[in-house]
Amino acid sequence: MNQTIGQKLLRTKTAARHSDTAHSGGLARTMGLFPLTMIGVGATIGTGIFFTMVEAVPKAGPAVILSFLIAALTAGLTALCYAELSFRIPASGSSYSFAYATLGEFAAFIMAACLLLEYGLAGSATAIGWSDYLNNFLTNSIHWQIPETLRTPFIVAGKHGVEFNPGHFNLPPVLLVILCAVLLIRGTKESATTNAIMVLIKLAILLFFIAIALSGFDAANFTPFFYPDTATQKGGMAGVAAGAGLVFFSFIGLDTVATAGEEVKDPTRNVPKGILGALAIVTVFYLLVAFAAVGAQPAHMFEGQQAGLSVILQNVTGKAWPALILSAGAVISVFSVTLVTIYGQTRILYAISRDGLIPKTFQKVNPRTAAPVSNTLIVSVVVGLVAALVDSTFLWDMVSMGTLTAFMVVSIAVPVMRKKHGEATTKGFRVPFGPYLVPGLSVAACLYIMHGLSNTTYMVFSIVMALALLTYFGYSVRHSALNTKA
Repeated sequence: MNQTIGQKLLRTKTAARHSDTAHSGGLARTMGLFPLTMIGVGATIGTGIFFTMVEAVPKAGPAVILSFLIAALTAGLTALCYAELSFRIPASGSSYSFAYATLGEFAAFIMAACLLLEYGLAGSATAIGWSDYLNNFLTNSIHWQIPETLRTPFIVAGKHGVEFNPGHFNLPPVLLVILCAVLLIRGTKESATTNAIMVLIKLAILLFFIAIALSGFDAANFTPFFYPDTATQKGGMAGVAAGAGLVFFSFIGLDTVATAGEEVKDPTRNVPKGILGALAIVTVFYLLVAFAAVGAQPAHMFEGQQAGLSVILQNVTGKAWPALILSAGAVISVFSVTLVTIYGQTRILYAISRDGLIPKTFQKVNPRTAAPVSNTLIVSVVVGLVAALVDSTFLWDMVSMGTLTAFMVVSIAVPVMRKKHGEATTKGFRVPFGPYLVPGLSVAACLYIMHGLSNTTYMVFSIVMALALLTYFGYSVRHSALNTKA
């Protein structure tokens, strides 16, 4: 039966159909609860702590701790929604798959565009930050620095706007992306094991930072707790909201757990547990590290500080060896963040391609490794080029915008799923206090953080959405796998 354009926009891929396609071959279920939880931790801890404090503290001051807390509470509300939906729809694609099963194909495709923006730019941004810590490690260990032309991008954010540096190419992020691509091409099980090892190293390094930074703790660094409002800088709770917007993208790890739904053993049990477990670990470490860092160093010193946590340890101890250890740990841990964000990007593209909304190249899987090789190579090339040519300052807010949008869609999907399936959704994990309270609070919290993002972010986001519309109506609506269904 021919479908009207309205029917095409609203057609859904049911939870049962998601389950059928998940069992029809392709990706293999090789991952248990522990490596799955480590994927969530690996994609989350590191990014916000190692990099964005130098951007967030100048906006929020010592109250950046509240920025992390607001981001964590918002992520916690959304994590409950993710946990319920991942129980119903244990498939690759995460927010995209959840939207397809509840809100319809058009909403799912827009969601997919947000996720691609979120994961692609997150991979580039973390690879760029990795370069700073690598340079710090080399400086402290062998007293050699990477030449500036090979560790700075072509496009940078200057005092007077966008500036161009001819001949500059940020090489270290490209090398990192290549290493991640090699691991991912070898297979998911191997990549997940490597990631789990790197995450444990990361947690140990952060505990090391907390212990030493607290030895230099000065309560005076928390005064004034809120920055004052000025003509050029947000202050008070406006500054806190702006800081929350910057750090929020790091909670992408929760979404990454859900993207692995098709490669997890017993996904209806392990995915919800993995999401909530990762959130608990992440929240504790974020708040402890932020508290120790601000206590050890006046807020005004964070601005423009490269490899900030290493510098704090060097200043507290007056010695280079603690900074050397932390830089080495950051080099390893940020590797894991980049690895998991690229992994998440490829699995979302895999799900979209399998539904016919983008070309089939992205769903081709190597029969020996069960990895989508072409997909991984394409993603890695794009992520590597952006990291090599663009300043990370342009990327943080855009990743937060994509993450917040994804979180809102997931929250809205919960009451829609309950309404469509009635009592069938009462079995298994459920969001507490009914289908409206927690999802409603989640949406409200996301909107609160969104209002602190810059006008430039909204402008670029509008351009991305316009390109998504052109792609959907120019290609996807005609090639959808649901075209043969009434």
